[in-house]
Amino acid sequence: MLCAGCAMDRAPSDAGSSAATGAAAQRLDIETLLASLRLSGLDLSPDGARALFSSNASGVFNAYEVEVANGAVRPLTSSRADAIYALAYFPRDARVLFTADQGGNELNHLYARETDGTVRDLTPGEKLKAMFVDFAHDEQSLFAVTNERDARYFDLYEIALDGYAKTLVYQNEIGVRPALVSRDERYVALEKPNTTSDNDVLLLDRETGEVKNLTAHAGVESNDALAFTKRGSLLLATNRDAEFSQLVELDLASGERTTLFAPRWDVVGAELTPDDRALLVTVNADARTALHLLHAETLAEIALPELPAGDLSAIAFAKDGRSFACYLSSSRVPASLYAARLGGSSKLLVSSLHPEIAAEDLVEGEVVRFASYDGLEIPGILYLPHGASAKRPAPAMVWVHGGPGGQSRLSYSPLIQYLVGHGYAIYAINNRGSSGYGKSFHAADDRKHGEADLEDVVASKAFLAAHPAIDDERIGIMGGSYGGYMTLAALAFRPDSFQLGVDIFGVANWLRTLESIPAWWEAQRQALYAELGDPATDRERLTRISPLFHADKIRRPLMVLQGANDPRVLQVESDEIVAAAQKQGVPVEYLVFPDEGHGFVKRENEARGYAAVLAFLQKHL
Repeated sequence: MLCAGCAMDRAPSDAGSSAATGAAAQRLDIETLLASLRLSGLDLSPDGARALFSSNASGVFNAYEVEVANGAVRPLTSSRADAIYALAYFPRDARVLFTADQGGNELNHLYARETDGTVRDLTPGEKLKAMFVDFAHDEQSLFAVTNERDARYFDLYEIALDGYAKTLVYQNEIGVRPALVSRDERYVALEKPNTTSDNDVLLLDRETGEVKNLTAHAGVESNDALAFTKRGSLLLATNRDAEFSQLVELDLASGERTTLFAPRWDVVGAELTPDDRALLVTVNADARTALHLLHAETLAEIALPELPAGDLSAIAFAKDGRSFACYLSSSRVPASLYAARLGGSSKLLVSSLHPEIAAEDLVEGEVVRFASYDGLEIPGILYLPHGASAKRPAPAMVWVHGGPGGQSRLSYSPLIQYLVGHGYAIYAINNRGSSGYGKSFHAADDRKHGEADLEDVVASKAFLAAHPAIDDERIGIMGGSYGGYMTLAALAFRPDSFQLGVDIFGVANWLRTLESIPAWWEAQRQALYAELGDPATDRERLTRISPLFHADKIRRPLMVLQGANDPRVLQVESDEIVAAAQKQGVPVEYLVFPDEGHGFVKRENEARGYAAVLAFLQKHL
């Protein structure tokens, strides 16, 4: 919730020097690692001839398209300041839909890039946030939500593709999120968060005005609306009567439920191909993405084309339902863009790994589990430097992901590869409360933040210290967003556990953070209060778990990175924890980035920040 997409050697002394940690591998500078492209968003043109995506090739994310036939890439936008994220091609012409905010303030608007290259703001206005829902099934309009009427709530609008006239479809007064519109436009699926691990799906009948809860339940249950079918039924991901979310079809007339797919892990997505022939199901399988293509009627598995090894994700089909574009990635190789055809071959369209980097010089993560303080099995991803051994142990950092409720995954991180390449082992822990390991695990830290989950993090230090290839006297902690909070909590509440801490955009004062939640988070605010505590009624506990009020106990070196435009963790949070730690005589390094929000979007800022992190570790670890 706090983290939306935030992702990070005394040159290690004799025990962790270049010779000790594998000089055979090339030691890469951060500029080279960051020169590998990052791609996001994906769509295939209706005729399958072009793929739309975003890339940070210019140093800032912009929209691009690539010709499937010859791999020719063409920039569609040229922003030098604000990150631009491509969303979709218009269904009947070459127009493109994209989104952008202003300097990381998260007040996104929706924009249309016209066929002549000009740009039109489809959601104009001051201090509003807009999000794309989908194109209408008849391809005459698109659906979007904005909070222009009331900053707290997102209303649903229909915007005509011819002339862009905007019509209010649903005025939201109950703190829900409009998620899907049925093909005949009669029904709107609304998602209502109760806590971060418990939510409902409601159904608006536009003919009657009735709003009905489709998933009323007792206890903790996760429900997500995924797609309306041509039969008019609704596909849900739900963990009702199960630890993991299953794919269920709900008949809206009878209320009958049919389980379509129930893997060992969470179903996190499902969509029908444009020809309705197949159902694409996305599964979060032990920190990897697994995709299953099923026949829409028989549910028989349909073979995907042969592709290179790696995680297959973000498949975007053309209208024929047979050709598609997709991303392939691993923890050593960032997502690269491929085109493929069912029953046919595949081809690389955009390679992301910088040509000066050999994948074998990087390190593949390995899922490793340990028994925590109370015996609960905790998963995580271990990255060991080349050459690290019992004779040449490496210093290590525990990496804590964002959230609360996020997950570290087997995906490419330039910061992790940078530190591992300079001799540091990284353990990306998925402490209790992380998503992807069942609803009991996900809820295991509710109202125990900074306590039960922190003890997992401290226990991981003992697990690492026992590893023969890790130096047990040189283990630090770092993380972004909620992981930054966990870093500060470790230094304040377990001051002897780690040698140092690196806080990236992290919470120091829960009272202020929860009181200053942006207006557009109103639907999630009560869910966060239910999980973490309400500052109006839980001040004692929130004060107890906020590092700022216990900074007098911090005595290990601290580094803090902060975006000046961050609407989630205000800069004052970092200002105050830095001042409080400095008051104790603790070595503190503090970097503020005036043109960033909650996470890095500009490559030059990442390079500066990550180089400073390495220098900090070299000095103090």
